[in-house]
Amino acid sequence: MDSRRINFLRGRGALTNIESRFDAWSREPDEDGIEATRQAHEPEAAPRTLVAFERSRTIVSRNESPDVPFDQSINPYRGCEHGCSYCFARPTHAYLGLSPGLDFETKLFAKTNAAELLRKELSRKSYSPSVIALGTNTDPYQPIEREQRLTRSILEVLNEFQHPVAITTKSALVTRDIDILAQMAEKGLARVYLSINTLDSEIARKLEPRANTPAKRMEAIRRLSSQGIPTGVLVAPVIPALTDFDVEHVLQTAAEAGAESAAYVMLRLPLEVHDIFIAWLQQHYPGRRRHVLSLIEQAREGKHNDSVFGRRMRGTGIFADLLAQRFKIACRRFGLNQDRRILRTDLFEVPGQNQLALF
Repeated sequence: MDSRRINFLRGRGALTNIESRFDAWSREPDEDGIEATRQAHEPEAAPRTLVAFERSRTIVSRNESPDVPFDQSINPYRGCEHGCSYCFARPTHAYLGLSPGLDFETKLFAKTNAAELLRKELSRKSYSPSVIALGTNTDPYQPIEREQRLTRSILEVLNEFQHPVAITTKSALVTRDIDILAQMAEKGLARVYLSINTLDSEIARKLEPRANTPAKRMEAIRRLSSQGIPTGVLVAPVIPALTDFDVEHVLQTAAEAGAESAAYVMLRLPLEVHDIFIAWLQQHYPGRRRHVLSLIEQAREGKHNDSVFGRRMRGTGIFADLLAQRFKIACRRFGLNQDRRILRTDLFEVPGQNQLALF
């Protein structure tokens, strides 16, 4: 790849609008024409974030993957402004006729009737409660949540029904909802994971351009745990030769902030994410490119991705085995994963149901 032909867009993770696997034809910019109208050194303006509003037909997604610790999830937004180049959810934008590249982080969709649909789903006679996960695909606390407040409206419904929820986010905005989360946690109904894969602010700024800094996320762990909310750290993704050096430091700092549990995920590069991440790597860390990819290949049986259940999250081989051992030893050393609290489902109740049963 010729990195000189790529225009870095400040505040964005993807470098281009890469074609999706569903495109019937491909497009290439007329570089000569572009250069004729602007100076080569002139920075290209970053695209604005556009938000479209949609009325969804369903809101709860079911999962049957054996290596994922939940069977229900909610994603109030499509696309994610955080702009993480490695995000495994990017290919989902292709189903909308959009690019998994810049479109994924600039053309967002908000499911405005999320709380309404959730209330309807939980009120069904056939509904059986199990933990609902927020943040499994796109971040429920990405920047547009400040105005849209869809995640908060979902939490209000879950709290009303006394339904358990597990949240994963890269945003300190989750602390805005401490009032609800603390009420739920007191009953054993809430758990929050902050995703932090490095404490190096420079690497994080390039990897996750519109996410909160690692320091702010650590402070969020401190604030949540101080209010009695079970809090953990998700070291994800671990990127060989780029962030893996920081695993123990992240775990130690999170434990000191009050985290009681931890997990990790090895870097995954499914479908279009593969080329997006490699382009990002070439742009920001060209000197490490070959080393990073070599270690990924060692952990993925000579490939850059492995979609097999049981292997896709951890990898195989010497590097993957050493990482697993390092993680286990560090968790034991810092007192993490010693007593994982199980979220309760026995308190679930449809509001007004018991009163109606009296008549």
